[in-house]
Amino acid sequence: MATANTKLELQYGSLSIGEDKIISKAKKAYGKRDITELNIYVKPEEGKAYYVVNGDPSKSGDFELYD
Repeated sequence: MATANTKLELQYGSLSIGEDKIISKAKKAYGKRDITELNIYVKPEEGKAYYVVNGDPSKSGDFELYD
């Protein structure tokens, strides 16, 4: 089966943010390049997302979703 191009856009109320922007913000918030696994948990009602890098809770944090 062929791979389909996909796009994810999170919309909450009048706010909107794309998958690429969420991933970019998580990587920027972490600030290091040793990422082999990045898990992101989005909480639109809080306007935040939480991330865990490489499955290590000590390499976790959060960031604001909307500018």
